[in-house]
Amino acid sequence: MNKQVFNPFLPSYEYIPDPEPYVFGDRVYIYGSHDRFNAKMFCVNDYVCWSAPVEDLSDWKCEGIIYKKTQDPKNCLGLRIMFAPDVVQGLDGRFYLYYAFDFMGIMGVAVSDSPAGQYEFLGHISYRDGTIWGRKKGDQLPFDPAVFIDDDGKIYLYSGFYTSVPAIASGFKKLKTDGGIVIELEQDMVTIKKDPVLLFPKEGKDSFSDHEFFEASSMRKINGKYYFVYSSKHNHELCYAVSDRPDGGFVYGGTLISLGDLFLEGNQEEEKGLNYLGNTHGGMVEIKGQWYIFYHRQTNRSSYSRQACAEALHMNQDGSFRQAEVTSCGLNNGPLSGKGEYEARIACNLWSKDGVGRYDCPSPKKRYAKHPYFTQEGKDRENNPDQYIANMRNKAVAGFKYFDIKGLNTISIRIRGEADGEMIVSVSKSFATIAAAIPIRVIRAQNWVNFEAEAVVEQGITALYFQYRGNGSIDFKAFELKSL
Repeated sequence: MNKQVFNPFLPSYEYIPDPEPYVFGDRVYIYGSHDRFNAKMFCVNDYVCWSAPVEDLSDWKCEGIIYKKTQDPKNCLGLRIMFAPDVVQGLDGRFYLYYAFDFMGIMGVAVSDSPAGQYEFLGHISYRDGTIWGRKKGDQLPFDPAVFIDDDGKIYLYSGFYTSVPAIASGFKKLKTDGGIVIELEQDMVTIKKDPVLLFPKEGKDSFSDHEFFEASSMRKINGKYYFVYSSKHNHELCYAVSDRPDGGFVYGGTLISLGDLFLEGNQEEEKGLNYLGNTHGGMVEIKGQWYIFYHRQTNRSSYSRQACAEALHMNQDGSFRQAEVTSCGLNNGPLSGKGEYEARIACNLWSKDGVGRYDCPSPKKRYAKHPYFTQEGKDRENNPDQYIANMRNKAVAGFKYFDIKGLNTISIRIRGEADGEMIVSVSKSFATIAAAIPIRVIRAQNWVNFEAEAVVEQGITALYFQYRGNGSIDFKAFELKSL
């Protein structure tokens, strides 16, 4: 690759949640919903697409707006917002974009001759008699589509949600939310061929105990097996289930990724997670023989400003996947260089002296007023480099994984704020050993200032954890690793 790749892998001003990755030709395409920085609701922007050459996952290009919410004739005024989409290349070679309008209870389809768009409205998922799916008594809520075309040409649409939605949200009637379903479609890509079947009940004996289906359907076929990726009731994790067929018989496989690295090393206590929690959604893709899981992280003490990330997956010989660790270098195919300057925004771990919390709770900005968080300066989609970690108070930690350390002798940090203390750097999240202690004294510093200290870190691949100790609070912009 021409340069290193970090998490999040898109520019700091871009907020793409629910990333579904696909390789079409010689490029990787990312389709997701589109958050707005500091918004009051999910997904308020129009769909955009990003792509990169399979040979260089550092070279991401914005393809621009590929579909506007007002293009759907049932949303001409743009009052409804588009949640997580999915895309598939049809048997005719064209590309089909599936989406649902928030909790409206309608699923739309758009089509394009190119994976990068522009997409044009095609129709709504409907029964053979023309009734729109979601408008019949007993219908499941159309939500989070995943579309899959099998080798025999059969077309499957997956959908589903966990939480009950009041009738007022759809403007029609209360729709069922029993879990994950599958529908077989006709060749026209919009007409229901076989009625919905409940695949993943959200509760009961046939549900996946402690990892029950919540939302975020995604389907892949690997070595003749069908892998269904979904978000569980924990919300902060993506799980998978496996079957020999696409329309039933799925067996729970395990966790693929958790925002807080929960379930790794036996930790199941959310407060002891390694990052702040909320929903996540994504899919798997194979790029040059390596499988990756794409997901999104939370920022700005909110669930409405989410950013796309990715991690490499390890597949075992039996076809199962190990849970991936959240890192700062997911698409880099290895650790980051042990020298150079890095933005603090690529921290994969972040917590306060009181641990972490969930941004999907009521009033998260008030509840976590004394916690650190990722944020930015400027308005949405400004090409603004000033994303940073805000509000680091006593014993707050930002962790970065991983670096290939060779000859490191100095670490400098760029901060601002009003504080009197030090930044402690360690290779261990327990801070059992100290690699550097950087003195900090800033008095109402509105501009970024640098501090540095000598560092002692053994050669090799390691994490680096930065903990502020002292009075006041700081904003953490960047750090530099300097070698002999």
